[in-house]
Amino acid sequence: MANYAIGDIQGCFDELIILLDKIKFETNKDQLWICGDLINRGPKSLESLEFLYSIRKNCYITLGNHDLHFLAVAEEVIEISDSDTFQEILKNKNLDIYLNWIKEMPFHHIGKIKNNGKTRSYVMTHAGIPPHWTKENLKKYSLELNKTLQGPESLNLLKNMYGNEPNHPSRCVTEMDRLRLHINYLTRMRFCSRDGSLDLKNKGKAFDAPSGMKPWFDWNLKILKDPVHLLFGHWAALEGVTGKKNITALDTGCVWGNKLSALRLEDNRIFSCNKIN
Repeated sequence: MANYAIGDIQGCFDELIILLDKIKFETNKDQLWICGDLINRGPKSLESLEFLYSIRKNCYITLGNHDLHFLAVAEEVIEISDSDTFQEILKNKNLDIYLNWIKEMPFHHIGKIKNNGKTRSYVMTHAGIPPHWTKENLKKYSLELNKTLQGPESLNLLKNMYGNEPNHPSRCVTEMDRLRLHINYLTRMRFCSRDGSLDLKNKGKAFDAPSGMKPWFDWNLKILKDPVHLLFGHWAALEGVTGKKNITALDTGCVWGNKLSALRLEDNRIFSCNKIN
């Protein structure tokens, strides 16, 4: 049995199948850890979603910003944009099944894997974990978002999750402000300050940090007080490089013409497939 962590697929279905063939993925024994953004931007969002749903028992998947955006469009709380590529899913007969499945996905996943003979704890989110959050904070706020997404306030959350403000807990006035900030931490974060103030406008490389900001993983993270290995995607410009042994960037920019990659958690070996479509 092997566990493979995979970055943003974003509808790059052909590359996903090639990558799974390369790692000799077997549904009777292997597990995939997928850090979100299953669909959108790429050419085959429907095929990607159909396939992943068919092997869902073999997958741990965390929600990404594109998955949440798809929910908002499907629930008709926001209009589809010209750059969205999930129109075929919206017309599919199994739309409701896929919507319910995505809503059940968590914002984080934690699991223990034996790596090179030692049991290690892995924590996966789509974009990262803010510097001031402990593991307990992550569990609490992630679960709160899931309950809201699946509850009577679901449409309200999807409608109001868009926006870059507030960018710090001290600026949250309403409950929805706080939920939006937490969604931004977990699904959109790249640069932040020591106290968790977000800059969501800059999407460049790690060395392009705005004044007073750093990549979130360059701060002294409270969650690392426990021995854990962090897995995240979302930031294609990093090209899979963080400079940290215990923090791995999984998004290697397949949808932008680069690669789709998988990290085997048992031995840290990386497998990749070049963009073909």
